Amino acid sequence: MARAEGAPSGSRYVDQRHFIVPASLADLRGPIGGVVTLDRWLDWSGDSAYDLDDTGDLQVMYQTVLNQAASVADLHRWLDADTLGRLWPSLWLPARLRALWQARFPELAAPPQALAG
Repeated sequence: MARAEGAPSGSRYVDQRHFIVPASLADLRGPIGGVVTLDRWLDWSGDSAYDLDDTGDLQVMYQTVLNQAASVADLHRWLDADTLGRLWPSLWLPARLRALWQARFPELAAPPQALAG
C-alpha cells in the first residue's frame, strides 16, 4: 500500500494552515458598532451574531475573522483598521498568524501607546 504524501511527520496543523493577510490596513473598513452576523464559512458555531459595542464580543469576532478568513474580501468586509490596531495586543491568535500580519504591518507590533499616536 502506497503512503499518501502530506505534511511532514510531526508537523502541526497551524504550521500548515494558510492565513490571509491583506495588502494594506487602509482597506479594512468593516463595521465598528452594532450587531453583526458573520457569514457561515467564518463562524459555523450556530451563534454567529456579535455585538460590536461589547468589548468581549468585538474581540472574539476579530479573532474569528482573522483565523477563519478565506479571502481578502472577508477581511475587508469585517475588520476595521483602527479597531484592529487597538485590539491587536490583546487578541488571542496563533503565533504564525500574528507573525505573518506583523511582518507585513510592523506597526501592529509596536507597543499599544505607539498605535494610538
